[in-house]
Amino acid sequence: MFRQEIGGFMKDAGLAGSDTSPRLRILLDGAIPSMLWRLAAPNVLAVAVMSLATFADALFVGSLGTAALASLALVFPFQTFMQMAAGGAIGGGTTSSVARALGGGSTEKAEAAIWHAIAIAVAMALVFAIVLGLFSRPIFSILGGKGEALEGAVRYARIAFGGGVAIWLLFVLSAVLRGTGDTVTPARAMIVCAVCQIGLSGALTLGWGPFPALGIAGPATALIVCQGTGAAYLAIYLIRGKAGVRLRPGALRLAPLADILKVGGIGLINSLSIVATVVVTTGIIGQYGTPALAGYGLGGRLELMIVPIAFGMGGALTAAVGVNFGAGQYARARRVAWVGAGVTFVVSGLIGGGVAIWPSLWLDHFTGDQAAYGYGLSYLVIVAPFYCLFGAGQTLYFASQGTGRMLLPVCVCVVRFAFVSAIGLAAVIFAWPLEVVFGGVAAGLCVIGLGLVMCLYSKAWRPDVG
Repeated sequence: MFRQEIGGFMKDAGLAGSDTSPRLRILLDGAIPSMLWRLAAPNVLAVAVMSLATFADALFVGSLGTAALASLALVFPFQTFMQMAAGGAIGGGTTSSVARALGGGSTEKAEAAIWHAIAIAVAMALVFAIVLGLFSRPIFSILGGKGEALEGAVRYARIAFGGGVAIWLLFVLSAVLRGTGDTVTPARAMIVCAVCQIGLSGALTLGWGPFPALGIAGPATALIVCQGTGAAYLAIYLIRGKAGVRLRPGALRLAPLADILKVGGIGLINSLSIVATVVVTTGIIGQYGTPALAGYGLGGRLELMIVPIAFGMGGALTAAVGVNFGAGQYARARRVAWVGAGVTFVVSGLIGGGVAIWPSLWLDHFTGDQAAYGYGLSYLVIVAPFYCLFGAGQTLYFASQGTGRMLLPVCVCVVRFAFVSAIGLAAVIFAWPLEVVFGGVAAGLCVIGLGLVMCLYSKAWRPDVG
């Protein structure tokens, strides 16, 4: 009976002959491992290539001198927060809303979610433009920016945040398509954007060929131009209805906004807690001296390799869980979450376990400073074995977005921030060795992993269990 209803929905919605219908059937009926592979692989590749663009920016700016690198460092936490808010928080809420609507058989609700997600993206971009575009100078001054480094950070911020609507629309429109089960089209757009951004960033930063040498403004300009082009491509794709749903402007209504924000709005707290954890931990470790900070940076940088895996798999899980929740297939949604988290647990565990046993495989590539090397080694030995829990936990966080209920997962992330901060501050106050701080970071990863696993047994995940 249920399958007949789904089939009727496909026919009534005009999707029976489109490429959206097979994608929904795969999400609802397909073998879970192969379905997740098809959904997650494009996501992982896209995030990995975009990470390369970030590293390339640092490489180009590094040739301008230390002050320019300091400018980039001042802006980086805020830029990271905006991308996390757009892709992980509001983007996750958008994917969840679209997926649950389609799983429940309502193309009308899915299309309403698209238009309202764009409205939220524009509003959020305006907030970032005002705060970090207009008031960047006093904000960066509070963080210690001075002289040439401050001026460079302000130039970068006015472009990157002033034109931030391009970034928001690229991430949110990509989230819309993931909600329909299409991860290939947004991944293609993001990969092309990132590759073009690398070339244009180098050209505008250093003045290659006929391009002007804009210095620190170069990577910011390349970012907005390339991601704005990608956003325009995805918007046209949706306007033409190639995804099986259309971008249709209309009057704003409370219900679609609330449906997105009940996931994405509270998700902003999670994004903020992640950034705050990094900032506080960095500040605490900085109390132990420059070599300690450098060693922590070398060890902690490896976690960037886990993020594309977790986000790639997690983005797929948001869509898969959302569609199955919308269709009332709660038990299948839980199986999908377990399989996805299990894959990330194994892959992250292999990476973390490998560097914990052989830290030289990573550290030898970055420094010859023995003091920094020693701190980096200590960090990896203590923290890296728990990357498996970190990866699985982050994956389950994104899976939880598909349920539309995010209070408990966000609480877990806030608890992790409080836990790591408390141990770090106690270590500074009582002059405990730095290894205690690293132990607190490791414990925080356990909180994320085990806490999100426990959420799977909550009512939010089990509306079918009395």
